[in-house]
Amino acid sequence: MPPPRENSLIIVRKQMRFFLAGIMQGSHLGPVLHNQEYRQRIKQLVVDHVPGASVYDPLADHGNSIEYDDQRGREVFLYHNQLSAEVDVLLAFVPEASMGTAIEMWQAYRHGRIVIAISPLVLNWTVRFLSHLIYPTVEEFESAVVTGTLARRLNEIGNSASSCCAAGEV
Repeated sequence: MPPPRENSLIIVRKQMRFFLAGIMQGSHLGPVLHNQEYRQRIKQLVVDHVPGASVYDPLADHGNSIEYDDQRGREVFLYHNQLSAEVDVLLAFVPEASMGTAIEMWQAYRHGRIVIAISPLVLNWTVRFLSHLIYPTVEEFESAVVTGTLARRLNEIGNSASSCCAAGEV
């Protein structure tokens, strides 16, 4: 691969691995999931517009996880928490409080990964203090992705140790 040109907007050094975290069961008391249609839209945006991106969607591999027994559920839960700490970017869709997503955000944050939140909860401390970038709506996230703003910000954050958790896009 030739070296990047000086006037390049984005320098891609390797494949960028995203973990698509987001509300699933939320505060439902029974075995029911929140609407999950956001997953395909967000995943496609990232794959189409962020050079070198691959997106892991935990629901895609575990669509019936709400029916798992305790042993299998615990294995998957712990695996996803571990994976959150190993990817390059944790992308969290948090339209309302989500304990599982909060844990995944914490795991990514404490292991030095980039955390992006799509959430109107800009004053919620988990969202506010663990996120490098916060987009209050999917539409605002989409605009940042399509215009290349997200890719540029990812490059800046990846090159700057001091950029952690400034909630850059709110």
